[in-house]
Amino acid sequence: MTREELHQKVLTLPKEPGVYIMKNKQDQVIYVGKAKVLKNRVSQYFQNEAKHTPKTRKMVENIYNFDIIVCSSEFEALVLENQMIKKYQPKYNILLKDDKGYPFLRISTDEPYPTFQVVGKPKADAARYLGPYAGRGAAMQAIDTVNRALGLRDCHRSLPRDIGKRRPCLNAQMGLCCAPCAGKVSQQEYAQRVAQAIRVLEGDYEALAAQLERDMLQAAEQERFEQAAQLRDRMRAIQRAGQHQMVVASGFSDMDILAFVQGETKGCLVVLHYIAGNLYDKEYTMLDGTAEQDGAELLGDYLKQYYAMRGVVPGLVLISHPIEELDAVSEFLRSIAGKKVTLSVPQRGRRRELMDLARKNAREEIVRSETTGQRRQKSLELFGSMMGLPQTPTTFEAYDISNLAGTNTVGSMIVFENGQPKRSRYRRFRIESVADGQDDYKAMEEMLTRRLQRWKDGDEKFSPLPSVFMIDGGLGHVRIAKGVLERFGCEMPVFGMVKDDHHRTRGLVAPDGREFSIATTPAVFALVGRMQEEVHRFAITYQRTLRQSQAVRSQLDQIPGIGEKRRTALLQTFKSLKRVREATIEELEAAVPHIAAQAVYDYFHSKQEEQT
Repeated sequence: MTREELHQKVLTLPKEPGVYIMKNKQDQVIYVGKAKVLKNRVSQYFQNEAKHTPKTRKMVENIYNFDIIVCSSEFEALVLENQMIKKYQPKYNILLKDDKGYPFLRISTDEPYPTFQVVGKPKADAARYLGPYAGRGAAMQAIDTVNRALGLRDCHRSLPRDIGKRRPCLNAQMGLCCAPCAGKVSQQEYAQRVAQAIRVLEGDYEALAAQLERDMLQAAEQERFEQAAQLRDRMRAIQRAGQHQMVVASGFSDMDILAFVQGETKGCLVVLHYIAGNLYDKEYTMLDGTAEQDGAELLGDYLKQYYAMRGVVPGLVLISHPIEELDAVSEFLRSIAGKKVTLSVPQRGRRRELMDLARKNAREEIVRSETTGQRRQKSLELFGSMMGLPQTPTTFEAYDISNLAGTNTVGSMIVFENGQPKRSRYRRFRIESVADGQDDYKAMEEMLTRRLQRWKDGDEKFSPLPSVFMIDGGLGHVRIAKGVLERFGCEMPVFGMVKDDHHRTRGLVAPDGREFSIATTPAVFALVGRMQEEVHRFAITYQRTLRQSQAVRSQLDQIPGIGEKRRTALLQTFKSLKRVREATIEELEAAVPHIAAQAVYDYFHSKQEEQT
């Protein structure tokens, strides 16, 4: 379908809840979404397309046709959307790995000497199930932790049938198992250890440790010292196991915290799981092609798919962004959990602190996953988008003027290619049109005129022209630069790098007076700041070099017999005035004749004698 045909089709849509299915030219499903009002929601994709985020814009470019399914309610549409995403696996939906799995721990508490097992999902039997866990590795680690802390067995012997028939295993000999196979613990005592292991896994290890401490003190008072020592060792083991399993967050029951954070090139959705008020686990999903304004929509989609796959929902779910379909998603989660589920965006207090922790975790994952090259490329793309450029810029030339009290006026030109300094293309200019006094506008005009004339004359050192010209200065400087570019027939964009009262980068200004704030876009702010600092450094360095060179020439010119030719020879040989001053007569003779060398030596050493 053409774009016009798609617009006409949108006009025929009903104002009813339902699901829309976007397809490409190959009739493949590329996106599935749900809507409270189909006509309103679908029409948004084909209106104000320039305001779409990169992810949405890319998806819309690939839409060739779409279908809809009208539903009786928003909740019904939400359930259908989730089922269709699982069925079609659309490219532009957030796709979670179905094969990842969220295993549980199973233990048959009605068996004489039960062991913990990892299973895919709970069954309708008499066993006890704990979890879910983020993966099989996490579940196995939990089993290993409680087994070691409480001396539980992990063997496959059939007990009590095999009690006493074989030697205890290595774990028993190392003190890691209480050895029920050797008859060292009764069935009742073993069941007590299992019950304690379950309490640890449920996050109740502090209360359990306190109970064991009371039992230990009571045994000690009754002079049952061996039993007291055993209780002490078990209490300490349980404390270690509990602390190994969880990081205390205090004050909350079971809950999940979901946060979306956008980096320079990628987004990250992170989930922190809290059980019995303790941070128990973390999961995250990296997303490409997202933007900060995608947060609410991405979070809403992720919530539905994540919990539908996981099959378990806590009573409280904190989210970083408010989502439009809050009531419908809450009802959907309740249908999975079989109980009321509260969705909330924390604004203050302890819950807000925990949300900040989730965001911090997401940012850390982004930093680890983003490459330097990706961050540079994203910075260039953001710059182009913010400035309204038709293409992403690849090269920048930045210019600055420097002088000292109106003297030694110089100009500097630096080049950034793909976000990095290209020092081999740096150029510097001694300004000739401003002999005395300070006239930055005139100096800037001369520098740009000379630079563009060299380009026009075919000088390879000044070719090609950059994507963007950057001027260290305000509106007046930018308009001067724009005028020079127009005289040479150049259409390249030019912006001024404006500083605040504290000499820090504030924003960019265009020749027409528009000012662009970049402080809220870290990637662009850092890119412009680096260019501004570098061009200023290069200008100052050149200005100081000229002053030092003039000082050297001034001193050498005072020596009898030293003219321009011999002064040049000395500087070429010794590189600095200090080395000329420290040279012996023999060393000086390597640069100038003996008489001149003697004059130089006598000049500096007589000065030293006068000073002493």
